[in-house]
Amino acid sequence: MDQNKFANTGRLSRLIFRLDRTRVSLWIAGIMLFTLIVPPAFENLYKTQQDRDAVTETMANPAITAMVGTGDLKNYTIGAMTAHQMLLITAVIVGLMAILLVTRHTRADEEDGLIEMIRSLPSGRLSYLSASFIVASGTFIVLALFIGFGLFVLGIESMDLEGSLLYGAALGGTGFIFVGVTAIFAQLSESSRGTIGWSVAVLLLAYLSRAITDISNEELSWLSPLGWVSKAEVYSSNNWGPILLMLAFTILLFIIAIYLNSIRDLEQGFIASKPGKSNASRLLQSPIGLAFRLQRTGFIAWAIGLFILGASYGSIFGDLESFFKGNEMYQQLLQQAEGASLVEQFIPTLMIILSLIATIPPILAMNKLRAEEKKGRLEHLLGRAVSRTKLMGSYLILAIVNSFVMISLTAIGLWAAGTAVVEHGLEFSMVYSSALVFYPAILVMIGITAVLNGFLPRLTYLIWFYFMYSFIVLYLGNLIQFPSWLGKLSPFGHVPHVPIEEATFMPLFLLSAIGVGLMIISFIGFRKRDIKN
Repeated sequence: MDQNKFANTGRLSRLIFRLDRTRVSLWIAGIMLFTLIVPPAFENLYKTQQDRDAVTETMANPAITAMVGTGDLKNYTIGAMTAHQMLLITAVIVGLMAILLVTRHTRADEEDGLIEMIRSLPSGRLSYLSASFIVASGTFIVLALFIGFGLFVLGIESMDLEGSLLYGAALGGTGFIFVGVTAIFAQLSESSRGTIGWSVAVLLLAYLSRAITDISNEELSWLSPLGWVSKAEVYSSNNWGPILLMLAFTILLFIIAIYLNSIRDLEQGFIASKPGKSNASRLLQSPIGLAFRLQRTGFIAWAIGLFILGASYGSIFGDLESFFKGNEMYQQLLQQAEGASLVEQFIPTLMIILSLIATIPPILAMNKLRAEEKKGRLEHLLGRAVSRTKLMGSYLILAIVNSFVMISLTAIGLWAAGTAVVEHGLEFSMVYSSALVFYPAILVMIGITAVLNGFLPRLTYLIWFYFMYSFIVLYLGNLIQFPSWLGKLSPFGHVPHVPIEEATFMPLFLLSAIGVGLMIISFIGFRKRDIKN
């Protein structure tokens, strides 16, 4: 290839890093925190090897293997336990991080016209894609080193330097792979939405194929990139082979992405979009109809995904007794109540996780308002007979409906799979009510997102830090024994533990009132502030 095609790649790398330094730093800090708080918690819960060996019978359960992958159950040290139960889950988060970071500086920047402007300057045709790859790769190298040395510094006996560095390398290698995957789909797809959608689909397919093959035939799990994470056998035999395979595969993906970028026209893709109708439907003639059309694909994908997620958790209800037997850590996840079944004790904790995940799509739906503003599209709407109140209200209504549909489908999936495996079935009203009590807390999250859109549009990303805070404090709170008041700082910490507790009116009413109040306040800010891109 002509060397001029890579002209000024270094300068563009510095530009991209400067634009993303805060975002990247926060991603790395969040993943490090999520990783480093777990081993000390395990060490505190399982003080002897006998305690840890008692857990292995539960962890050999096929349902657990499908969720967290394979592990060294014969030598279940703190290190092996951490790698088995946390590494694959963290790798999925790292994969998602790679997809979002690369999409932002490939197809999204191309949609916004930034790459066209840069190409008009003395830069090469392939410089911007190469610069994006360099910055993303550097990010995951830093993440791998920070995680590796961070785990070693904890000073836990079974977590030696080589195993800790391999743990970090497995996460960094996963990031590399999905940098390459996303770079390819940025060439194939015509939009950033399509790039994210296809890349996430590959991530989910890699996870599901690994889950199936880990249970049926472990050798076939080599076909999944996420299967390589478990094959590294961190803190056990410390196999570096899968890491080398990750690097080789990443180089192949990047070569393909570079080639595709070199032969396609700017703002075009190899996967053609379906031609639209010659005349717009009546639905598109209103702000809410247009907003829904922009979000329709994501709405359907999230709906299907959350139903499947609920069903996957419901499928383990039939084997809960063996799941919790002798496992002190998982028993702490139960909401203890005399006379209640294991399912009834487990549902409240499970619903915290599922309701938090079901909060993601309505937040995305609300923040779509800011995304459209940044692209300069709101000005065209507001220049017509569309009021700011009506425009803001359209996105709020969609977010509210979105949240109700998502939490409902999650509960229905959980009930459908659970009632099929539990001996006497599950009462639908019990499962559905345990999910629906979280709806007011989700409304508060939507309200906070709306307020940020109304008053501080440049800071809408702050809602994700509050979301992560809620997830860490409420999901890991029982294990790490956080003070109870930390959970109360999240709206989800005020939700009654149905069916163990009664769904009392006052907390749910107050959460709903706060959520609605925040939504009303958001209109004031949006009506008075400037529209900026």
